[in-house]
Amino acid sequence: MKIILAPDSFKESLTAEQVCNAMKRGILAVAPDTTVISIPLADGGEGTVRTLSAGGGQLLTARVSGPLGQEIDAEYGLLRDGETAVIEMAAASGLPLVPLNKRNPLNTTTYGTGQLIRRALDQGARRLLIGIGGSATNDGGAGMAQALGVKFFDGNEEIHDFMTGALLGRVSRIDFSGLDSRIKTTDIRVACDVDNPLLGARGAARIYAPQKGADAETVDLLEKYMRHFYDLVEAATIPVRDVPGAGAAGGLGAGLVAFVNAKLLSGIDAVLDACDFDRRIQQADLILTGEGKIDLQSAMGKTISGLLKRAEKASIPVIAIGGAILDGAERLYDLGLLSMFSICDRPMTLDQAIDDADRLIEKAAQNIMRLLQMTGCPPINKT
Repeated sequence: MKIILAPDSFKESLTAEQVCNAMKRGILAVAPDTTVISIPLADGGEGTVRTLSAGGGQLLTARVSGPLGQEIDAEYGLLRDGETAVIEMAAASGLPLVPLNKRNPLNTTTYGTGQLIRRALDQGARRLLIGIGGSATNDGGAGMAQALGVKFFDGNEEIHDFMTGALLGRVSRIDFSGLDSRIKTTDIRVACDVDNPLLGARGAARIYAPQKGADAETVDLLEKYMRHFYDLVEAATIPVRDVPGAGAAGGLGAGLVAFVNAKLLSGIDAVLDACDFDRRIQQADLILTGEGKIDLQSAMGKTISGLLKRAEKASIPVIAIGGAILDGAERLYDLGLLSMFSICDRPMTLDQAIDDADRLIEKAAQNIMRLLQMTGCPPINKT
């Protein structure tokens, strides 16, 4: 019997790796001869670097420029294959790195994200997975490109300041000749769970800039400067402004496509590809997944729904464990989920469930295994 453990984290309680450990203890307590393979997952958002690095990789730190140009330490991960790096742009260019009284996307940059990319290349990475949620920026990825060697000019003068949302309006020429040559041979995939275009009513400035400190006047300026900048970018590269996800992270989605030929993917698909999920689940009899709260959102492109698509192709049944199972979760049955179970074994508060999650997950895994033993589907050797 081969079982794959592929949960997301239980937010505010356990990491995905810790969830795997609890599930594994429960399984082996009932069926000790079972082959158990842990593949802790995330959907590309916060925690993706630590989750994937926990699977035998390295968690590394680089000194980079933060969104206001200040020096900060940012984490990134190198997976156990030694050639795949995982980056969260928020680690270098995220909104929490900007004090409330200084939040203004006219003044922030993705330069530090580009530095993380360069550092990962220096470590030997030839495949990159970049999560782009939680940004403080609206620079269209110009700062990122600048850190990788692209030069921007205002008239005949090169712009040496970190590229920001405000500086986009001053660009008159772009020189791509200095772009890091390693980019051409690097497979770059972007975990992106929004489909916003770059410009317009659903674009980067009008939808997301107000969350980053922009008032109405600033939003209008950001829209104007971004349009001007991408007229220049697209003249030299390819049309990107209407690519779904181009407006993510203040236009970093567009910048990653235009400057480094990245592919924008759903968050969970990008993660599954990065951890070689399809190969590792071959010949499995069951996949056990889970997350802290299973609801309608779980069926709309999050971890469990993305996993179910891969499992269906491989004809592997999937069972989910959740801290809570809420209205809308039943949509997962339409996607092929076999069953789902709550870890709560008695009336309890949320705090109690969070504090006792490790034991409750272990116990739920035991109960699932005993049920499967009784039904014989899939076949499990009894102890």
